[in-house]
Amino acid sequence: MSQSFPLPVRDGIVPSRLYLPREQQWPDLFSFLLVKFPHMSPDILRERLARGDMVDATGVPMRLDSPFIADSWLWYYREVPDEVNVPFEIAVLYQDECLVVADKPHFLASIPGGRYLQETALIRLRKQLNNFELSPIHRLDRDTAGLLLFCANKRHRGAYQTLFQTRDVYKTYEAIAPFKTSLEFPLIRESHIRKSAQYFTMEEVAEAPNSRTRISLLAHNGKWGHYLLEPLTGKKHQLRVHMNGLGIPICNDEFYPALLPAREEDHFDRPLQLLARSIGFTDPVTGQARFFESRRTLEMLSDMTETLSR
Repeated sequence: MSQSFPLPVRDGIVPSRLYLPREQQWPDLFSFLLVKFPHMSPDILRERLARGDMVDATGVPMRLDSPFIADSWLWYYREVPDEVNVPFEIAVLYQDECLVVADKPHFLASIPGGRYLQETALIRLRKQLNNFELSPIHRLDRDTAGLLLFCANKRHRGAYQTLFQTRDVYKTYEAIAPFKTSLEFPLIRESHIRKSAQYFTMEEVAEAPNSRTRISLLAHNGKWGHYLLEPLTGKKHQLRVHMNGLGIPICNDEFYPALLPAREEDHFDRPLQLLARSIGFTDPVTGQARFFESRRTLEMLSDMTETLSR
């Protein structure tokens, strides 16, 4: 993000901006903010305005009695009070002037959002590498561990993001899930995935397929299987939905087959047994063939090792 913006990077956080709509009128800025941020305590908004933590496009701090100026921008820093520390390290596997490859642990969100800010892969790496231009090329669910790629230089961000948008990337995942003798592997799971009526989850419906995953069985112990998953499309929660649709939901999945109550923020047991294992592509900037592999392993593999059979 350009340093011409009215606020500098603070503790790894680049400022956010809020548009004050052209077609609206409010008695003052504070009245607008109360409606815009209904889940934020009015006292917190008053405190932030009193501290001068919200500024206009020229860097002038806004106050409690500042007017609402339509068709303008307000700049501020996102804050998450009492954010819980995620007690796992993120490893950097590779870095150069264009690219950073990280090995993300379970329970660490990829980017800021909701109740996660400092405890995210992006902010940790920006501070760790002292590179505030760092930006994600793709994302992993907070519940999923493994490879996560970042662009190290904003000049090349578009090239890398286009690479992922056009699916010119080969990715593999590993998962632990129930073993079923009725299923023959390898197989292709195709289905139409769409948002469900439940918050944040997806569902399969009887329409033309818009998602495709190749699934192979690496090994099993009669009860649990160790699977290789190759997503051929990129729908939200695709791997979790496809495994559930086969009757073998990924172990410790809190969304499928049933949406479970949100876990306590400081509970880090029973991680989802899903790992982004490898990624390969032709680098759009250097033209080099790239291939990276996670060094992490799934928690349940150690419990299965002694009894695994083909």
